[in-house]
Order: sequence, then C-alpha cells, then structure tokens
Amino acid sequence: MSDFDDDYEIRTFPAAIDDPATDAWFAACTLGFHGGVATPETASGDARRAVADGRVLTGVYRREPQSDTVDADGWPVATYETFGKSLHVGGGAMLPAHLISGVTVQPTHRRRGILRRMITDDLARAAKSGSAVAALTASEGTIYRRFGFGPALRERHVTIDARRPVTLLGEPTGSVELVPVARLESIAHDVFARFHARTPGSIDRHAGAWNRTLGLAIGDEEKPDRTLRGVVHRASSGDGGVGDVDGYATYRVTETEKEAVLHVVDLVAATDDAYLGLWRLLLSIDLVTRVTWDAAPLDDPLVHALADNRVYDVRHEEDHVWFRLLDVPAALSARPYASDGVVTIAVSDDLGHATGTYRLTSEGGTGAVKRAAVRRADVELDVATLGALWLGGIDPVTLAAAGLVRERRVGAVQTLRALLRPERPVYGVTYF
Repeated sequence: MSDFDDDYEIRTFPAAIDDPATDAWFAACTLGFHGGVATPETASGDARRAVADGRVLTGVYRREPQSDTVDADGWPVATYETFGKSLHVGGGAMLPAHLISGVTVQPTHRRRGILRRMITDDLARAAKSGSAVAALTASEGTIYRRFGFGPALRERHVTIDARRPVTLLGEPTGSVELVPVARLESIAHDVFARFHARTPGSIDRHAGAWNRTLGLAIGDEEKPDRTLRGVVHRASSGDGGVGDVDGYATYRVTETEKEAVLHVVDLVAATDDAYLGLWRLLLSIDLVTRVTWDAAPLDDPLVHALADNRVYDVRHEEDHVWFRLLDVPAALSARPYASDGVVTIAVSDDLGHATGTYRLTSEGGTGAVKRAAVRRADVELDVATLGALWLGGIDPVTLAAAGLVRERRVGAVQTLRALLRPERPVYGVTYF
C-alpha cells in the first residue's frame, strides 16, 4: 500500500439532495475558492443544481482526521467534480464533453500527489467510458497542461468609455426593449440554444451558470438578485413588424461619487444584428461613464462597428476553456473541415490516452482519421497543443512559431491551418 493510500481515501458519488456527504463536499469546495461558510439555504441550492446537472463528486478524505478540524466534520481535504454537456465542434455538430470543475486541495495537504491522483483516475475512467474530450476552465494558468489540457478558447475583459456619445457605423435591424429579469428565464434558454447551435466552441450551460447570469438565486439566503436589469433584441419580421427575440443581455450599474459603471453580466446573441443591437442600447444608457464586460470575444465585431473604436479598451486577456483529447480519431472526425487535404500528425501524451501517429484526410468538409504507420509524420506536437488548436480557435502557424508545433514536411503547418479554419470565430460564454 502506498503512502497516499495509507493517509487518504478517495470517494466518488453522485450529488444528492439532503445528503450530508454532498453538503460536506460543497462546504469544502467553497472553502477552497474562499467563499463564505455555507448556510442551509446555500447548501440546499448547491445540491439542487448539482443534481440537475447530474454531477459526480469526488472527495479525498483523511483516514485519521484530527479532532476539532474541518476534516473531523466529514469535509474532504480535496474536491473534484464532473458532469457532461454538449460541445459545439463546428458546422452545427455537437460532441459530448466530459467537464471538470470544483477542483480544490486544502493548503495543508498540498504537494502530496492528491490532484494528480484525482485527475489521472478520472481521465482514465472517462477514456474507458468512451469520452472523446475533457474540458475545464482554470483558476490558475500553470496547473493543467501537464495533464494534457491546452487552452483553446480565450476571452477579453473590456471597458468602453461612455462619457461622450458612442455611435455605430451601421444600423442593425430589429428593436430592443427593457424587460424584467424575472421574465427572462424561458427567453434566455431559447436564445442560448440558438447561439450554441451557431457558435463553434460553445458549451451548453449548466444550472449554476443560469443561476449567476440571470440572478435566479444568490447569497446566503438563495434569493433573486435585485440589482440585475434585462434587455432583449427582437428581429425584424418580413413585413416590417416585430419578430422573435434573438438576443438578450443582463447588466447592473454601480455608482460611486466619481462615476457610474454599467457591468454587462451576460450577453447572448443568436444573430449578428442582435449582437450589435444590444450593444447600441447598452452604450446609450444615460448617466453611465463606463461599460465593462468580462467575456468579450477576441475577434469582437463591436470594435469594427464603433465609429470611434478608441473608446474600446482591452483591460485584460486570459484563457477560458481548456480541452484535453482522450480519443484523437473520434475528436478529429467529429468536427467539419474547411478544405480538402491530408496531413499526418504525431501526438505525444505523458498519460498515454492520445499517443500515436494519425492520418487526417479531409474531403468535402468531412474528416477521416486513422492511425498511420509512417517513419516521420508531417507535424509533431503534444496532446495539450492538439487540444488548443483542435477547433481552430488557435492558429497552428502561431503555435509553430511558439515552438509547440514542429513541422517535418514543408507546408504541412499551412495545410493544417487551412483544414482547421472554423466557419465562425471559436467562442463560448459558459463557465464551469
């Protein structure tokens, strides 16, 4: 028996309502992310949303907890959870994704191999069950690459100076209306489904995401967020009338003695007109000095639509979603391709799930992938790099310049670039 197994026990179980083990798991997870001590209301809310998502919880427990500690109250010293949602891989195709969240290790139990044990065991189970890809969003940027995850989607935190009139160069069609946030839930689910269906890289939303973006239940008492405001965009109908809702946003305004800042909490648009129409409204609200948004796409149409795009300032850019391929042929075959071509790819993987050389053949937008027995592949990379460029959100030419893609046949990286180009920018607004 290893030292780890002498000291710790790993338990994996489905989340359940009115379950002490589930409540203790969430209490430990909240501690890891510096949240407040759970009340019965928050514990019930966490469990209810976890059950709605079908989440599976993993906890690492001390075999001999010290008295008068949180461990003695049944809290795990480390947490880890998984659940499944659809991932849009391009062309309207959806692939089930194995999502990882809630990863914490108590500071008193670091450097003991706990994270490695949890994540390697989980990835092995996911691969055995047939999952082609795992995904996560990371609180820190240096943890997950060693487990084969590559940052595939990025986002920007932006500020728009609204102290003077902000105008758009064009005139988006449709109309916008302010609505009570309490009436947004059914509308928002429909709009998000349409956004999800047109946006490669999008991951379907879970119960907790809706809770935050619509302010359904927050705080210790799990009550609605009264500070949120809502706006919807309606498309123009064919006869010049008003059509269906095709976009919405939620926002709040915070005020100090010096300024009033409008914070966009959620903005989801199923059409280009809805995106620009929502922004036209948000940028025209009176008595606001700045508008901020922490989920802007890298290739933001708003920058080009603004008459003066110097009012648009990128405050910060960071990784958003990381992908880890577990079944390379299944993952590469699932997505569409922008051109015809053939390229062989040698993949290294310290955990062994993706190791091999693969021949990708694209014809008529469809890709076929087989293991290849060649002396030298056209390109060589590790599984984390493959996850980063898989959906086309990161350019393989850029990754080659960064030393992460090694070209062994002249022109192979350009071939890969042409194959992987997505039909729309890779983007997502789901956090987990």
